Amino acid sequence: MPPTLASLVQHSALKLTVRAGADRLDTPVRWAHASELTDPVPYMEGGELLLVTATNLDAENPEAMGRYVRRLADAGVAGLGFAVGVNYDEVPRPLIGAAEEAGLPLLEVPRRTPFIAIAKAVSSHIAADQYRAVTAGFEAQRELTSAALAGDGPAALLTRLAAHVNGWAALYDTAGAVVAAAPDWAARRAARLTPEVERLRARPAPASMVVGDTEDRVELQSLGTGRRVRGALAVGTGAALGTAERYAVHSAVALLTLTTARSRALQGAEQRLGAAVLRMLLAGQPDHARAVAGDLYGGLLDAPFRLLIAEGQHPTATALLADALDTAADRSGETLLMVPEGERLLVLAADGGAAVTACAAYAEAQDELTPREPAAAQETDIVVGMSAPAGPVAVSAAYKQAEQALSVARRRGRALVEHAELATGSVLPLLADDAVRAFADGMLRALYEHDAKGRGDLVASVRAWLSHHGQWDAAAADLGVHRHTLRYRMRRVEEILGRSLDDPDVRMELWLALKVTTPPGASPADLRGSAKIRRTGPGQ
Repeated sequence: MPPTLASLVQHSALKLTVRAGADRLDTPVRWAHASELTDPVPYMEGGELLLVTATNLDAENPEAMGRYVRRLADAGVAGLGFAVGVNYDEVPRPLIGAAEEAGLPLLEVPRRTPFIAIAKAVSSHIAADQYRAVTAGFEAQRELTSAALAGDGPAALLTRLAAHVNGWAALYDTAGAVVAAAPDWAARRAARLTPEVERLRARPAPASMVVGDTEDRVELQSLGTGRRVRGALAVGTGAALGTAERYAVHSAVALLTLTTARSRALQGAEQRLGAAVLRMLLAGQPDHARAVAGDLYGGLLDAPFRLLIAEGQHPTATALLADALDTAADRSGETLLMVPEGERLLVLAADGGAAVTACAAYAEAQDELTPREPAAAQETDIVVGMSAPAGPVAVSAAYKQAEQALSVARRRGRALVEHAELATGSVLPLLADDAVRAFADGMLRALYEHDAKGRGDLVASVRAWLSHHGQWDAAAADLGVHRHTLRYRMRRVEEILGRSLDDPDVRMELWLALKVTTPPGASPADLRGSAKIRRTGPGQ
């Protein structure tokens, strides 16, 4: 605590006497300063004990003293010390009256007490207070370090911290969820601050913010270094933190950063080991991979897993996904193998586990919040391809599956595509993008324009002929025309397209173009009935 006016009055060597404001002697004194200016307020910060001899003051003028004292009180001056025996033998009554009216403590300073003695007393008290705060801070640091090294998790450290700040403390993970709190009742209070923790996470670490409401004052501190925020610490108190309490909080932040975030060297070593395991699996050496994986990744290889390939427009995108997967795996106790490769992230995660579920939820949230267009990706967009469940002997195939799914996700503008979506059902969903529709429109446009002029149903004829595998009689019957008429139409198709229908590639391209522009399940009769409507489309 800083010195107060009361402690200075009680200082036996100073011999100060209270002349006004005896009920406000508990006011803290930040400094003692002498000034004979008629208006010293511009040079004050508030909290000072102002010492004067009234050399330039008209201390006998009630009106002048009223203005002078009111300005001091409004500026937050702690008190006024008036030296007697210099310019005035006693404190002038107008000054005493003005001080009483303004509620500003007024102290009489005897002639034998120099101002420097008062300044030294204030300075010594402040220095002693700071020393006590530093000593208490070091003691808190020792206690918190012992709690962190005890191996009991963050709960013991938070309990010590809450006691030191005479309040409560809580720890959040990277997702903003409360991991631990002390005392126990503080967990519910801390949970209400998740939105503020999420805003704090958006800032590069270290970062802090203060949240104040009717209950208490809460200071939030991020944990981590650089852009990798590993969590947050909340400290709730009834008032602003003092020096000793701030030392304790800073120590807790440092210790929690060390205990919740592995060192860069250890993290790098684990990533290199994971990369080596993955390379061996991709090379078809599962036995060697299992031997290298050891206890760190061995459990992951004992059950079906998924291989994920994530790709972002910016390193931040893959970093955020990695944090989400890492948090989910930590909560469930799963083993997770992640290998960053520039803007890519390769992941081996347990099939059906929390990390795979978190990836799907993360991708779904991305799709809902940011409608994705293939040509307009945002910096935070992530694209993920996920393989089917696999084992150690099939990682190479799983990698190809994830690559294929990633390619489809990129074309469709989706955040996540699983290989299972490609391996079942029709091939047509794979063609549902703008590039394929543009190809189909370009290939069939001339035929549609021909039909629009009423010179024959070439599009319907091509569709019927291809659906009957080039059988003239069956296709003609389906169209209700003579087979010679159909032959004539197909020659016209070749002339218009400038390509031969004997070429299987041409037949394949025509068929795919027709399928892309044809509603699934439509019959040739349906198509004949809608031919006139369809003709107008490409010409618009």
